[in-house]
Amino acid sequence: MGIGYVVGIIGGAILAHAAYATIQYRTVLKITEEEFTRPPMDVMMELLLGLVLCMWAGLSVPAKFLSVLPHSEENRIVSLPANLDFMIFNHRGSALPSDTDLKLKK
Repeated sequence: MGIGYVVGIIGGAILAHAAYATIQYRTVLKITEEEFTRPPMDVMMELLLGLVLCMWAGLSVPAKFLSVLPHSEENRIVSLPANLDFMIFNHRGSALPSDTDLKLKK
């Protein structure tokens, strides 16, 4: 388990604690009959810290980013599926105008 997983778990725990603190704060406001406008500043700072940690973990855990090559042979469909019964070409989309019908006539 790498450092990214640990940071992600800590970030998730901080977000869960911020949610619990907000629920607890709203309960206190209901008891004192005050109106809830926004969470306290310490909860907002916890949310920001948890967000940053989770984003860092989400970007570092999966792996190295690879470039997408649009003309690669691996991206092409080489064969049709074995069961051709599910391929339907006569559907209600044929009633829509094609691109040639949408061009303005001069």
